[in-house]
Amino acid sequence: MVARLIDEDPEQAYAYSRVALRLASRVAAVREAAGFAAYATQKYSEALAEFRAARRMTGSLELWPVMADCERGLGRPERALAMAGEAEVQKLDKAGQVEMRLVAAGARRDMDQLEAAIVTLQSPELASNSVQPWTARLRYAYADALLAAGREGEAREWFAKAVEADKDGATDASDRLAELDGVEFVDAMSDETDTPDEPDSVDTADDSVDAAGEVEDLSDGQDHDAEDPDDDEDATDDDEDEDEDDDKS
Repeated sequence: MVARLIDEDPEQAYAYSRVALRLASRVAAVREAAGFAAYATQKYSEALAEFRAARRMTGSLELWPVMADCERGLGRPERALAMAGEAEVQKLDKAGQVEMRLVAAGARRDMDQLEAAIVTLQSPELASNSVQPWTARLRYAYADALLAAGREGEAREWFAKAVEADKDGATDASDRLAELDGVEFVDAMSDETDTPDEPDSVDTADDSVDAAGEVEDLSDGQDHDAEDPDDDEDATDDDEDEDEDDDKS
């Protein structure tokens, strides 16, 4: 549940992770999941504690880069850099080493060492033409560091390379590239469109009143068109008088 919600609703994932911790705190996978849930909600102190616990249980080093990034989140970039220089990094797989390089470059930028961050990201993985799961993020970080250093032309080139590698849209490299090219996106849905004038509700109400008046007039008119009963009685009396005169004659 935590893994499923962590991208869509990190706060809910964090809540589930706390429940899981109460039920199975001695399970390494639970501690690791709790760490990532805390990390996603920027609770870096909790995340670091859970990652350390998971590492003690398993002896695995794969959490080393994210642990270093927690140190950055806690405002301790020096510790993150120290971890990047530890022997544990050499035991990481290629993906872990690239992740550690990204964290180290971020720590350099936290310390306003832009040129050092750029140098940190320069690596065989960055220069490679092959596309790996980390390629887009590595190129993006390099382009962003170049742009921060005022090297706009080079930054544009690497944002374009990041776009080529980012088939899943994991970064906003395309937006950054468009921004550098001066392209502005307009939301078509926000444009005002002509719509037919709606009838005035007040006039409609008046029309309804008028229509009602007409109906009343029509109902009155029906009585006027019919013969008056009094006239019928007068006609009957005249007929009877005529019959009496005939009998007398």
